[in-house]
Amino acid sequence: MKDKQAFENRLFESPALATPWRENISEDEKVAGLSKFWSEVKYNFIYTDTLRQIDWDQLYLEYLPKVRATRSTTEYYQVLMQLCAKLRDGHTNVYPPDQTDDTLLARPLLRTQLAEDRVFVRYVFSPELEKAGVVPGVEIVAVDGEPAAQYRVREVAPYASASTPQDLAVRTGIYGFLSGDLKRTPRVTFARADGSRFTIPVPRASVADWVKARPPMKPFELRMLPGNVAYVALNGFGNQAAADGYIAAWPQIAKASALIIDVRDNGGGNSDVGYRVLATLADKPLTLSQWSTREYKPTYRAWGRQNVDYKGPVATWQPDLAHQFRGKVAVLTAPTTYSAAEDFTLVFDLMKRGAIIGEATGGSTGQPLFFALPGGGRARVCTKKDTYPDGKPFVGVGVQPHIAARQTVADLHKGRDTVLETALAWVTQP
Repeated sequence: MKDKQAFENRLFESPALATPWRENISEDEKVAGLSKFWSEVKYNFIYTDTLRQIDWDQLYLEYLPKVRATRSTTEYYQVLMQLCAKLRDGHTNVYPPDQTDDTLLARPLLRTQLAEDRVFVRYVFSPELEKAGVVPGVEIVAVDGEPAAQYRVREVAPYASASTPQDLAVRTGIYGFLSGDLKRTPRVTFARADGSRFTIPVPRASVADWVKARPPMKPFELRMLPGNVAYVALNGFGNQAAADGYIAAWPQIAKASALIIDVRDNGGGNSDVGYRVLATLADKPLTLSQWSTREYKPTYRAWGRQNVDYKGPVATWQPDLAHQFRGKVAVLTAPTTYSAAEDFTLVFDLMKRGAIIGEATGGSTGQPLFFALPGGGRARVCTKKDTYPDGKPFVGVGVQPHIAARQTVADLHKGRDTVLETALAWVTQP
């Protein structure tokens, strides 16, 4: 059976291209890796109109000399990431080898947030930074003397695979902001609410140290708000913990007059986790998204016939009749609501069960296909297109809120959660 599996793998996952890490892999490996990525995208990437618009074959020719000119495996992967970013899809990515983490992904012991497209400190994980005045709410206005907005465009955006403008803003202002070489310490200029500024060196930490220092975010949180409103935060669908926590807390949730579900910090995972929660809000089957994938028939191409995508059936999810919530419901969204959390939001929208309040979601979901690349890295390509059942797009757009609300800079300085306040007012109104 192992021999049979190895034989089958030679077609798409031959070990010949899964070469190990070296500081500088050979030029042949670099070209082969580029070709592998090009071919997987050409035949599996679901958004074929994008490939036509950017002329994927022309880009392949343009990037051949670029990969040949790289002087290290790290630099080579940066070039592949630049090429990947041109596909403008958040579920299509190049992942450099782990050995490059301290060169590409080291970051300061803090987490940022955006308000009015400006970068502010949200959390600080370093007592030394806090003593220096880096506290939640201060704005980052410059990095090494360069305005933060320009830094994001020059230093982060070229490598960011993003499906929408709001997705790109998150990737450049939060996820990738200040990431870089562990050996280089940027000088960062901060601005307080009163307008005063200070500039200090802000050392980066390794990926392992950053993860260790960051307090873990609970997948499920519950607290009661005024008016007997249950506030539930579902912060990730990576495993069943969020849904399990929700069901375990059902006796308390069931007594609430209204329910606010917050998926603003939910980057996705398994869509089924969210559907388990939504199943408590309806007494009839839930309608899920429409999906399609490419169905390539080589003979059709030889005959001059068009290859048409396969459209899968619209699935349903059964209600949880043992747990039924009848009160008003609001779902809070943001551009950081992503992937499976967007599937959750779309189904809630279809249910017409309440209001989506906040900002448009990130605008990216789908089924990625993963594959290995030379030098120890890997990549993934989005193979599935999801839409509303009637064909209305949300990938590349975002699921839109029914009631728009976002935190302003003034609200941030006052410590106000504008979106939550808006939702609380809505669910408690007669």
